[in-house]
Amino acid sequence: MFSYVKAQLRDYYTESEIKSLYFLIMESVCRLDTQSVLLGKDAQIFPEEKLIIERIIEDLKKYRPVQYILGETEFYGLKFKVNGQVLIPRPETEELVERILNDFTVCRSPFTVLDIGTGSGCIAVALAKFLPGAEVYASDISEKALEVARANALNNQTDVRFVRHDIFDGWPENLPEQLDVIVSNPPYVTPEEKKDMSKNVLDCEPHQALFVPQEKPLLFYERIADLAQVHLRANGRLYFETSAVYGKDTAEMLGSKGFGAVRLFRDISGKERILVAGIEERHGEFFTFSKQ
Repeated sequence: MFSYVKAQLRDYYTESEIKSLYFLIMESVCRLDTQSVLLGKDAQIFPEEKLIIERIIEDLKKYRPVQYILGETEFYGLKFKVNGQVLIPRPETEELVERILNDFTVCRSPFTVLDIGTGSGCIAVALAKFLPGAEVYASDISEKALEVARANALNNQTDVRFVRHDIFDGWPENLPEQLDVIVSNPPYVTPEEKKDMSKNVLDCEPHQALFVPQEKPLLFYERIADLAQVHLRANGRLYFETSAVYGKDTAEMLGSKGFGAVRLFRDISGKERILVAGIEERHGEFFTFSKQ
């Protein structure tokens, strides 16, 4: 079967990309994991499975993201439904979740977390799954995105409280007034950066979740920082996934607003993309952050 898929896609993708796509297709359509494929168990598949694979290949030739075609992806070891209403969760965002989990191995009660701009719910659901004792909230401006996020919370057997909220409006009554953690991976791509983006992202992923005005690249970071100043408890923490282009600018903005212990971490690709900041305690001390 691999020879057939390779022949169909060789004019569209590299061989390494085709192999990755093939493993994903086999798992989703035929329920064969990578080990089973390597053992040759994909040599015999049912006719109805071949028909599905043929339709997937036609979509791949149009450069639709395979995650949207299959309707699912994996994030932090969990399965997530995805469609064109939400961004596809990415490995860099797993590092953001890992940073939070490393910083909070034990949670006092009550311990409240808010994921702003939750999209598929990947951050909120992963934290609810692996951060025992946390009360996790998640907000988004898009009701259609929240429908996807609610389904993902249910499918992963997690308790996340979802709220439709435009962050430029007032604070909603159904969110806690005080939080221990605010986390966000907000829109940060400027129109100028479109020329460097792949076609499948530009044509398929929701622009509302991607783009900011050219003249206001930190629009969402600044607003969320203002909200954090009001709604984070003393000793609260703010976590951002940032643009590799504007990471340092975002860190400087947080410092200018009075946040303490502002730290910018490199992701797995070596880009400064993960930002952590603290709210000063009343007696003037800051958090001690994880050194990992």
